[in-house]
Amino acid sequence: MNPRQLKTFLAVARFGNLTRAAAEANLAQSSLSDQMQSLEQELGVQLFERSRQGVTLTPAGHVMQTYAEEILALHDEAGIAIRAAAQKSEQTLTIGTLETIAAEKLAAFLPRFRKAHPEIDLTLKIGGSGDLQRWLEDGSIDLAITFDRGQTDQRFINRLISHEPLALISGNAGAPPPTALAELSELPFIATGDGCVYRRLFDAAFAEAAVAAPRIVTQADSITTIIRLVASGVGYGLVPRLAIDAHAKRGDVVELPWPGKAPSASLIMVWRRRRVQPPTLSRLLAVAQTELRPLRPADARLRHEG
Repeated sequence: MNPRQLKTFLAVARFGNLTRAAAEANLAQSSLSDQMQSLEQELGVQLFERSRQGVTLTPAGHVMQTYAEEILALHDEAGIAIRAAAQKSEQTLTIGTLETIAAEKLAAFLPRFRKAHPEIDLTLKIGGSGDLQRWLEDGSIDLAITFDRGQTDQRFINRLISHEPLALISGNAGAPPPTALAELSELPFIATGDGCVYRRLFDAAFAEAAVAAPRIVTQADSITTIIRLVASGVGYGLVPRLAIDAHAKRGDVVELPWPGKAPSASLIMVWRRRRVQPPTLSRLLAVAQTELRPLRPADARLRHEG
């Protein structure tokens, strides 16, 4: 089993289609089929069930998928660690994050980090929470900065950056604020679809308040879209407060008090667990832990005075 063969196997497993997997692996379909047959012959097991609808993994194939991912991750990790030890590692970092976090947290932080470390080339990839998980798994990004989904995966390390408050917003400046949690259940809300990290935050806020979740009258694909729909009067929203500052200043939306303890979201950094971390990633982690925290009043005064 060689790395190229394993990458090809994972492409077939991911797409369930030889034509799409061949395009992904930049191979002729006949070459891809030869590689998979050679892999099955080497292992002495059938890895795929083939049909007119495509290919699916056998039980042995599912086991193979887990080990293939780990073997490739270890292969990449070894190369990075060895080059770093020889001082020949590439000074690059790829960060994956959500659109809201990129605009409100990283747009200011990354230029400061780049100025302090001009030798490090940065790439920022924007995607949904599912994209970030997939990019971490396939090594497309070195670090994800996202909201915690409450999932545990021993392949990765999570580090808390901050607890970001969620804001209840309305587009009607004269809307009376709810005085009891139960009243929220009667309001029309706009939220992202199931499976999105923002939807999990929305559902968790009502579950933790022990009240029935409200009716979602419109589903939108991003926090920015939700805020715009709320501003137009379609319904209420529950979004990270860091996303509404500009809109609130313009008067597009109004933040209403949350009856009871206000909900919050955990902003975390996630990266692959390695025996030896790349020096560039270690530098970013150390700085981000401090720089990405919300500014307390005392911090703001000290920075202003400095």
